[in-house]
Amino acid sequence: MKSLNQVHLNGLRAVEAVARLGSLQTAAEELGVSIGAVSQQVIKTEQQLGRTLFERTSRGMVPVETAAEILARLSDGIRHLSSAVALAKRSDDSLLTISVAPVFAARWLVHRIADFSERFPQISLRIDANDRLTDASQTDLDLRIRVGRGHWPGFRTELILEQQVAPLCTPAMAATLEKPADILTLPKIIDGRAMFTWDVWLAAAGLPGAEIKARHTFSEASLCLDAAIAGQGVMLAWQTLASHQLQHGQLVAPFGPSVKTGFGHYFVTAENARRSDKVEKFKRWLKREIDDDMERLARAAPVFA
Repeated sequence: MKSLNQVHLNGLRAVEAVARLGSLQTAAEELGVSIGAVSQQVIKTEQQLGRTLFERTSRGMVPVETAAEILARLSDGIRHLSSAVALAKRSDDSLLTISVAPVFAARWLVHRIADFSERFPQISLRIDANDRLTDASQTDLDLRIRVGRGHWPGFRTELILEQQVAPLCTPAMAATLEKPADILTLPKIIDGRAMFTWDVWLAAAGLPGAEIKARHTFSEASLCLDAAIAGQGVMLAWQTLASHQLQHGQLVAPFGPSVKTGFGHYFVTAENARRSDKVEKFKRWLKREIDDDMERLARAAPVFA
């Protein structure tokens, strides 16, 4: 019988990540090492255990049927270890760690967190700006804010705001427009990573199938917004991305309708996360800020009402 001290923990972590994620590449990204390192760890662990755990196929690393129970128990063990580490790190209950998408952090949250600090001076915020959703138990995060359809296995979600989009441009550019179809003549700024396309707005505006020609395409929504502010074209943007610019007159929404994309902003927590007073305070504060901001936005840009 193999004892635990004969098997390296890093190898077990690699095996668990590959089994859960289904590929060497995604496992390597999560563990922060090279694909080759993960492959070597898996091979070495199989040798230490004296049995094959994966079948190498064109579809990736597929667990062999006889290893199913082994891998399931290994996943449980890694989750328990991760939870213990996270608990040890949470020695300061006054620190609230939140993960948000970089564009939401930069374009909406940073304008408002001073108010949270004034209301709750005993709570310090640590903002982790990324849009990855790693395994719920393998992190010291208290709360995540994500955009999607609200269904992430292993997580509990709570809707904050349904996403709506509308064309935005500078006031000078809007002054040349008379009807929604005129937007088709303007240069378009495209977010190459967007979850939606112009088709969702064109159909609602009575222009289904109209051709959209991109002037510039960016891989980051924040860059698209900067390009629109600079007068380089019109972009299809959502409420929280452009709220500040709309309320301060840098951009306008010349025509409606604003259109729901089917996505939304969500609070995301682990399914087994215990209730936290600091998390609840932040959630109540952010919801109130969102509601107030949407009221101000409706006055500045009625299409989002």
